[in-house]
Order: sequence, then C-alpha cells, then structure tokens
Amino acid sequence: MSLRNHSWREIIKILDSFGFHVHGQKGSHIHLMHQDGRYVTVPRHDPVKEPTLKSILDQAGISKSEFLKEL
Repeated sequence: MSLRNHSWREIIKILDSFGFHVHGQKGSHIHLMHQDGRYVTVPRHDPVKEPTLKSILDQAGISKSEFLKEL
C-alpha cells in the first residue's frame, strides 16, 4: 500500500489515533496538536498529495509503516 490517494478526513482520523486533536482551522487548512506540543497542519483537499502526506508524517513523527498499519 502507498501514501497516494488518501483523503484529509482519513488522515485526521489516523492522526487522532496517534494522539493528535484538532486545534483549529484557518481557511482550507486544519491544525492538529499533540499533548507533547507537536503541531501538524493538514490541507482540506482530496486527495492529499503524497509529498504533502510525507511532510505531515515527518512533522508528526510517524513512520510510513505506522501510518499504513492504521488504515
């Protein structure tokens, strides 16, 4: 499985399972925050492009395999 063709809703749901919660929204970007202070922004576009998702996962400290395991 790859990081292609994932919706923003799906990404937020998976990030929620890792402890991130919606902190706010500005325009078409949703801001999520973790209890330890990590901060991630997810664009509200479908599908989220693969390079963007890779960047989100890097910021969140989540590996590709951990993300795909949650699908």
